[in-house]
Amino acid sequence: MQPKHMTAGQGPRPGGSRPPAERLNTRAAGIIGLAVMCSRVLGLIREQVCAALFGGGGAMDAFTAAFRIPNLLRDLFAEGALSTAFVTTFSKTAARRDDAAAWALANKVATLAAVVLGALCVLGIVFTPQLVATLAPGFMPAKAALTVTLTRIMFPFILLVSLAALVMGMLNAKNVFGMPAMASSFFNVGSIVGGVVLGYWLDPHFGPLALVGLAIGTLFGGALQLGVQLPQLHRLGFRYRPDFRWRDPGVSAVVGLMGPSVIAASTTQFNVLINSIFASQLGDGPIFWLSIAFRLMQLPLGLFGVALGTVTLPLLSRLALSGELGAFRGELSRGMRLAFLLTIPCTVGLMMLAEPIVSVLYEHGRFDARQSFEAAGALRYYAIGLAGYAALKVLVNAFYALDQRRTPMYTSFLAVALNLLLNWIFTRQLGWGHRGLAFSTGCVATCNFLLLYALMHRHLQRLETRRMTLLLLKAVLASAVLALVCWGAQVWLLAGWAQLGFAPRLGLLLLTIGAGIAVFLGCGMALRIEELQELFEALRRRVHRKD
Repeated sequence: MQPKHMTAGQGPRPGGSRPPAERLNTRAAGIIGLAVMCSRVLGLIREQVCAALFGGGGAMDAFTAAFRIPNLLRDLFAEGALSTAFVTTFSKTAARRDDAAAWALANKVATLAAVVLGALCVLGIVFTPQLVATLAPGFMPAKAALTVTLTRIMFPFILLVSLAALVMGMLNAKNVFGMPAMASSFFNVGSIVGGVVLGYWLDPHFGPLALVGLAIGTLFGGALQLGVQLPQLHRLGFRYRPDFRWRDPGVSAVVGLMGPSVIAASTTQFNVLINSIFASQLGDGPIFWLSIAFRLMQLPLGLFGVALGTVTLPLLSRLALSGELGAFRGELSRGMRLAFLLTIPCTVGLMMLAEPIVSVLYEHGRFDARQSFEAAGALRYYAIGLAGYAALKVLVNAFYALDQRRTPMYTSFLAVALNLLLNWIFTRQLGWGHRGLAFSTGCVATCNFLLLYALMHRHLQRLETRRMTLLLLKAVLASAVLALVCWGAQVWLLAGWAQLGFAPRLGLLLLTIGAGIAVFLGCGMALRIEELQELFEALRRRVHRKD
């Protein structure tokens, strides 16, 4: 059984030899990982500032819920569906035809996106009260009214960030990864500076009115995220001209890919939104606590999972188009192995050190120790799904590259249904509160990955499962030693945590994390983890080139 675009009849190219197969660009993945990590850290700082100024109660629940509504639509239409569908089609158009055809397609898609998403923003602003009532049914009237105001202000964020994602897709398809990955850092800088300055101007005491300034700052950040990418795109030769000729095969292909991927690519955020509906009925705080925990879980996911997924999508699309079945299978498997290697130790670290991490990062100003404890509880359970999330970033892209776009969509239906069931069991039946919501999300991510992996294995007939299993065993063994180091640190180094000041806390936490990383790397090299040795070798070559 041969996958689509990979027929057995595609033999060597003219000249009697086949060009060497492309490989996953770990250097590009590293650049993206660092850029995304920078964005995640700035996002963390943004949340730290909000926590210190507004605390972790009802006001931040309102802002978090308000931002989550346009943020969900962003994932549905921008960084999920639109970006994935466009990169796939744009890459194939450039490979089959030429750059001029690809740029023409980009003009059509950009015009269509601006019209559709602009109309969506208008509708969203008009029907915001109904959206808030549906998505935050547990909010009291005053809290709901504040959420409506903030949501209406931030709705145009969808249009700005969707166009930014489209530009990012064009740059990635042209193998430009650094600036697109850094663009979201400019969003965070703009939203922090603009939000704090405007918030202080509206209310120097940072009461609920100051949140309006924070919402306007979000729009300013979205404009920056789009604007910083445009010069690079201009240098590549793109000139935007409105094009309403949408009856085009390329546009149809993008729209056809978007339909299923609107659901498939946004499963995680959609499940988080479902969690918010449940959390809105648990009193003041749980929505923001879950947001903090999810942000911390997203730090390693952004560094590793998003980077690997971004690099593999154009690569797998080209390999699928050229019929390189062996290379496709090998690079897909390699991407997933790297995702597991890099996230399994992060899972252990986040679970073992959840309370010290949240305490150091957030326990300032109006955010107290009890709120740190509650957010840390959610972080432990979110971390369970970290490896599954990261591997999904790579695996889902493989289905899109093979034009098997309906498969992730169908599994997403199952994932949403499973999340609803587990939320009901863990919160309503077992009474686990917001921790149960985080646990449900982690379980769903893991189950979704396992199902998609089984389907891809069946489609490709084999997927280097033996190498994957060996890597998992070695990574788990090395992570077990890491867990012992974290446990020992909690017993001795961090024993008097509550009595320590910020500087000693930070120093001891960094010492523990550094020791854990060193132990994991040492164990990994002793166990001869092939992928880890490859990463070290790539780093060694890079250092020698600089010398």
